[in-house]
Amino acid sequence: MIQVERLTKYYKDLCAVDQINFGIQKGEILGLLGPNGAGKTTTLRMLTGFLQPTSGTIRVKHFTVEKDVLEIKKLLGYLPEEAPLYHDMLVFDYLNYVADIRAIEKNQKLARIRQLADLCGINEVMHQPIGELSKGYKQRVGLAHAMMSDPEILVLDEPTSGLDPNQIAEIRKIIKRIGKEKTIILSTHILSEAEATCDRIVIINQGKIVADGSSDSLKKSVSRSNLIDIVIQNADFQSVERELASLSGIEKIVRLDETDNQLHIRLTCRASADLRADIYRKIKQTEWILLDFHQTTQTLEAIFRELTKES
Repeated sequence: MIQVERLTKYYKDLCAVDQINFGIQKGEILGLLGPNGAGKTTTLRMLTGFLQPTSGTIRVKHFTVEKDVLEIKKLLGYLPEEAPLYHDMLVFDYLNYVADIRAIEKNQKLARIRQLADLCGINEVMHQPIGELSKGYKQRVGLAHAMMSDPEILVLDEPTSGLDPNQIAEIRKIIKRIGKEKTIILSTHILSEAEATCDRIVIINQGKIVADGSSDSLKKSVSRSNLIDIVIQNADFQSVERELASLSGIEKIVRLDETDNQLHIRLTCRASADLRADIYRKIKQTEWILLDFHQTTQTLEAIFRELTKES
């Protein structure tokens, strides 16, 4: 549905976005993840036609930003980090005003406002001044504004920035609900938000894409090691360390805990080697009792730090 090719943006001598390429499928929730100043907002502003690229191509369906920017804007709903609201207006009056701007038919306007009030959870504040609302409610009103014309694509720039955990959970729930029907692109630097909300994550750093894929695929492809946790009964650490150290591919053996005759050990193994069967066979040859055995990869947080650290 959206195809970006060699997209580049310079601010004088500063390269904010450097020849990035990616595509977005219809119905996908894409998270644009990166540290502050990575180029996320600049990328979104070019996608929505608010900024002209220095070079490169953006295609939305069969339109291009160069020739058809107005047609593309008709397909988009955009919520910037700070929702552009009139604080002295009542929520209902504001949404009614937005509906007029978006040329919603008079006989459909009230039904559309009610539909968005239900979807965004703002029924109880419809007759309150926007300036008196919490930031969480202001974001919901901004979301209703962005969706007024029922766009096919929704672009959200840091939609949960500055919200408390409860507000973040509510906005995340709304985004997931909307994502069942629309293509959504959201930028964030909150890792848990991206992992919980997005079908796919693109990590951008210093204007370049450094990773692209689902949360699980990123963990598998970027991780250089696997962690295997085992809990064993009737064993001492020195014996376990001696037996398992003989297996090729185990890089480190660490004792995490030892209580009530139970030994909890973490093995760090090369990502290229799946040693679970070998470890199980080695334990089976002993008198030890295996109580727990599971493998994990690096967390998204660790991968993010590795990919975006200063060079």
